[in-house]
Amino acid sequence: MHKNNVTELIIIGLFQDPGVQRVCFVLFLPVYLATVVGNGLIVVTVNFSKSLGSPMYFFLSYLSLVEISYSSTVVPKFITDLLAKIKIISFKGCLTQIFFFHFFGVTEIFLLTVMAYDRYVAICKPLHYTTIISRPVCRLLVASSWLGGLVHSMIQIFVTIQLPFCGPNVIDHYFCDLHPLFKIACADTSVEGVVVLSNSGLISVVSFFLLVTSYIVILVNLRSHSAEGRRKALSTCASHVMVVVLFFGPAIFLYMRPSSTFTEDKLVAVFYTVITPMLNPIIYTLRNKEVKNAMRNLWCKKDSDSE
Repeated sequence: MHKNNVTELIIIGLFQDPGVQRVCFVLFLPVYLATVVGNGLIVVTVNFSKSLGSPMYFFLSYLSLVEISYSSTVVPKFITDLLAKIKIISFKGCLTQIFFFHFFGVTEIFLLTVMAYDRYVAICKPLHYTTIISRPVCRLLVASSWLGGLVHSMIQIFVTIQLPFCGPNVIDHYFCDLHPLFKIACADTSVEGVVVLSNSGLISVVSFFLLVTSYIVILVNLRSHSAEGRRKALSTCASHVMVVVLFFGPAIFLYMRPSSTFTEDKLVAVFYTVITPMLNPIIYTLRNKEVKNAMRNLWCKKDSDSE
């Protein structure tokens, strides 16, 4: 372990202007609350509604749980920092934030891939669906997603703690991430940068390839379905595709190219740390009659029970 003189870090933040920061606070606080409430509603609805017993909703409830956790590793600190003159985080706190950010982020990537596999089996092998995607298999796929996220995150942290941090302690970002932290290390980080890029990049590219492949196969298969069957299958897939594009687009833009200090990078990061987790429950519920009906039934039942 290298000598490390840095015990706390100063975060530059998203914008320097105090007025703009206050406006951001007013904008982002409701967005974060909507993320927690919206995804929380999905978790509760899926777990308490008998009509949402299919594997698709089982995976959706875990995706929503991961969304809440993923957003909560960055956004609460970011929002409170918007009102602070000097934004400080301890070095250990910074490493903790990086660990959980990557843990939940990669778990989400794996869950999205699992959900694409679920749609592929449902549409391309409907007669064998219940045997292939049985409840034990669902649990195994979810557990594997969490485990994959954990292994990925441990590698990222192991690479980072090997580096010496001896002087500069100002991070040019609004939360702790690997590229901004590597810039203030007192050593050449090109090798570590390659390890981190291949670790994040390989997972993103392979998962994205699997997702695209599964949807190409689904589209080819749908040609033999009736018009009504095609419409129903496409409506369940469309929500998933929208979520995948919203999540992977910005992430690939940031991690699959050399890092820079542009404000655009921070704004792109805002999109996938703050905005996307809020949009997911909206996308899944607005496009899905079963989820909307289940929510209505569940809350109407609760209202009648409380009367």
